[in-house]
Order: sequence, then structure tokens, then C-alpha cells
Amino acid sequence: MKNAKLISFLLFIMLLVGWEAIAKTMSELVLPAPSVIFMTLYEGMLDGYFLPHIIRTLSEVLLGLILGSLFGFIVGILMGEITFLRKLLFPYVIASQAVPKLALAPLFILWFGFGMTSKVVITALICFFPLLENTVTAIQFTDRQKIELFRVLDATRFQTLIRLEIPAGLPSIMAGFRVAVVMSVVGAVVGEFIGGSEGLGAMIIASQGMMDTPLMFAILTLLTVIGMGLYQLVLLIEKKLLKRYTKEKLL
Repeated sequence: MKNAKLISFLLFIMLLVGWEAIAKTMSELVLPAPSVIFMTLYEGMLDGYFLPHIIRTLSEVLLGLILGSLFGFIVGILMGEITFLRKLLFPYVIASQAVPKLALAPLFILWFGFGMTSKVVITALICFFPLLENTVTAIQFTDRQKIELFRVLDATRFQTLIRLEIPAGLPSIMAGFRVAVVMSVVGAVVGEFIGGSEGLGAMIIASQGMMDTPLMFAILTLLTVIGMGLYQLVLLIEKKLLKRYTKEKLL
């Protein structure tokens, strides 16, 4: 494990060194060097230029993630538990996901305006499906023998759901949540691309208009850090939940 992390870090350093060497032979407009990007990022953070945009994008990401994931989890439980509801709604859910969100973004801007609401709705819609799909799968494929045991013990349907189906399906549900976390950043940025004057997505469009490639790369770096940070936070939460569930099983 330690060797793998060390090799990964060394690979990262090698990529940066190679990038720096290649960038020196090219125009900054085409490919800025990592050192130039770092200075742009450092100066922007130092003078507070990036901060309002980071807060705006992070707010959209978190609100959309919470709403979309919560709705996906609840609907996923209902569809997993009720076969009729699953057969009724699943084709419409698939159809809604088949439409590219970039194509829907202008409509949401038209319906909800240029403010934060439209970006949150886009982000929530993107986060909705991974949680729904994984929750339905987790509920459907719960061990039948364990469910029969709960029935023998006169457990109610709700008790079986809370005590067995959700805990047993936790790895699958959390896997969906990890996907939703990564996609939430994409959703917020897509919304800001289409109609936004604030946020990191809007800054990318502005930097493109100014032909400021180092600024664009600096913003992309910030988005990467935000996405990776949220992903690691979810991994930590997942680890604690699974550890707690394992302890409860042993008891």
C-alpha cells in the first residue's frame, strides 16, 4: 500500500516535470507551465479573487448533491420495495437520463432564471440517477434467506428495510453516492457555462473570452481539488458507516 502511494506520488512529480519541460517549448496561450498555473492560482487566492466564485460553486454543488441524492435515495427505496412502482416509473427515469443535461440546461435557465436555483436543479438532476439506480439494486438483491428470517421473527416491512435491506445494501448505495459526488461538480459547472456570472464555471467562460489560458488551468485545478476533496470525504464517511455496520453485525 505504501509503495503504491509512493509510486503514485513519483508518477505525479514526473508528469509535472514533463509538463513543465514541454510547456517551455510552447506558447503560454496554448499550454501554460505548471509553475505559471501555480502562480496564477496563488495570486488569485491571496487577493481573494477566487473566493466568491469558489463559495458560489461549492454552494451549488452541495445543495444539488444533497437534494438530488436524498430524492434519489427515497425514490430508490420506494421503487425497490414496490414492484409495481418500479415497473411503472423506471422507463420514465431512464428516458429522463437519456437526454443530455447540457441540452436541458437552457430550459432550466429559462424556467428558474440565471440565479443559483437553475444550477442547483441541474446538479440535483445529475446526482439523482446514481443514487436511485444503486439503491434499487441494493434493495432488490438483499439476501432472500435473511428476509425470510426477519419475517419468521415477525419483523414489519419497515423494520426489515431499516435493520436489514439498507445496512446490507450500504456498499452499493455509497458507491452510487461517490459517483453522484463527482458528477455534482460537473452539474454545477455545466449550469454556470450556460447562464451564470458567478462561479468557477462562469470564470472558465470569462477566461476563454480573455484568452487567459493560465487562469483557465488554475480554475480547472480548483475544480479538481474540490471534486477530489468531496470524494475523499465520502470515502471517510463510507468507511465509518461500514465499520459501524460490521460492529452491529458482530453484536
